[in-house]
Amino acid sequence: MVERASASITIGGNLAARLLPQFTALVMDQGLSLEWDGDPFVPGDSMSGAPLRLMAHEVAFGQFGMLEGFCVNHRLPFVRWSDRSIYSRPQRCIFTGSGQPRSYRVDEGGSLVMDRRTVIDLGSFGAIIAWFRQGSFMVPSLRIIGDPNVRGG
Repeated sequence: MVERASASITIGGNLAARLLPQFTALVMDQGLSLEWDGDPFVPGDSMSGAPLRLMAHEVAFGQFGMLEGFCVNHRLPFVRWSDRSIYSRPQRCIFTGSGQPRSYRVDEGGSLVMDRRTVIDLGSFGAIIAWFRQGSFMVPSLRIIGDPNVRGG
């Protein structure tokens, strides 16, 4: 039996219009909704002008693997929150649009939690403050750009 947890993902950045069908298919395949226990996302749902926040219960491993991979490949910043499950603690995973996604442990209310080992590893108050700043990344608005009928656009 696969570990499952409630999870949400907030996505932003610039999405090429030609990628919109692939993006919406990934969202729909995950059974995501714009609100907890809401109707499943459909292509007509508004996606531009604000960060797109999607959610679901009973998400395998509390992650949206294919959707997150798409976002990383197309440099779409996201923040994913996963609730506690049988084998894991609540966490926030952040992708800023470059580099690799980074996970942070959070409490039940979603606040960042730092353990003693991390404090020691960081080594200075300035590094600790920077860690909290990085873990508090705010996702920019999602913008659909270009003409969906133009290749490479």
